Amino acid sequence: MSFSYPKNHKLKSKRSIDLLFTKSKSVSKYPLRLVYAVANDQQMDGEMLKMGVSVSKKYFKYAVDRNYFKRILRETYRLNQHLLRENLTEPYIFMFFYQTKDRLSYSEIEEKTIQLFEKWNAEILKQSPKI
Repeated sequence: MSFSYPKNHKLKSKRSIDLLFTKSKSVSKYPLRLVYAVANDQQMDGEMLKMGVSVSKKYFKYAVDRNYFKRILRETYRLNQHLLRENLTEPYIFMFFYQTKDRLSYSEIEEKTIQLFEKWNAEILKQSPKI
């Protein structure tokens, strides 16, 4: 199992990001939100999952604070991405949001990330057709 987060796993395409904000679903676990959509193969470059992170300027006025929380989100994703990847049957794109002005510690954010990823897995298993 690899714990890397290489460039080809990062969500950069404007078209993919636009798709996320028009035809997506989401799951939340306060203060985190995971927005996701099924991607077509052209957007994925052979990858099964692409992830972007975002922290709102509404909650953190200074870029240094937003960058700190984006770094934490990327790290918690990197260490727990196996929870998302284990049930993938088709390619997905994700955007990972931090949605509060509360300054949670790394351990609290990691705990919430794990809970959020497990909630997403349960949601996907509910949606998948029974064979």
